[in-house]
Amino acid sequence: MSGFLGEFFGTMVLIVLGVGCGAGVNLRKTYAHGQNWMFVTLAWGMAVTFGVYVAAHFGADGHLNPAVTIAFATFGYFPWTQVPGYLLGQFLGAFVGAAIVIVQYYPHFWQTKSEADGNTVGIFATAPAIPQPFFNLISEIIATFIFIFALLNLGDFSAGLKPFVVGLLIMVVGQSLGGTTGFALNPARDFAPRLAYTVLPVPHRGNTHWEYAWVPVVGPIIGGLIAAGLERMI
Repeated sequence: MSGFLGEFFGTMVLIVLGVGCGAGVNLRKTYAHGQNWMFVTLAWGMAVTFGVYVAAHFGADGHLNPAVTIAFATFGYFPWTQVPGYLLGQFLGAFVGAAIVIVQYYPHFWQTKSEADGNTVGIFATAPAIPQPFFNLISEIIATFIFIFALLNLGDFSAGLKPFVVGLLIMVVGQSLGGTTGFALNPARDFAPRLAYTVLPVPHRGNTHWEYAWVPVVGPIIGGLIAAGLERMI
């Protein structure tokens, strides 16, 4: 139960802070409107940092990410018995986090009346800068491989100042590899907020682009498996 609660609350905090940044940057009449990519990657990095801290406080490992959980379990870094609880916590936490952001920015969604104005699924989920599914998938595989391979070499990344190091890792991955697809790295981070944007009453909702949604789910899982498999081999 501690694993579920930790992953739920940790992922909720991750999404509130990360998707909240997306809302602030994109929606009209916010003080953060129009901020740059550095602002976005820094916010997501710190969102992961504090999500890991929250998860660890509740007794979880701070994965916050099905790609991490599945890769770690596949190659013996994490017990399979805990995988269902971790995955459930991650997806539910991400959905609730997205719902909180919708409430926080509700008047700004009303003011942002179209996709052209910024009311897009990109607030909640990722999208390719150039839509080419094969290369978009490769981008997510590479970015997640680098993230999880580095993560595996941090040891217990929920201890001490290591969550801050994980946040810096997320930030640099976003700055160096995230410009192609928005660096999902995390199926729960993309799928659940996209679902929230689809099913919750968001004013002037734009296209939810479910035709792309498989890429930020499949790509991170493949990238994570390659990273954990390589780490186990060497």
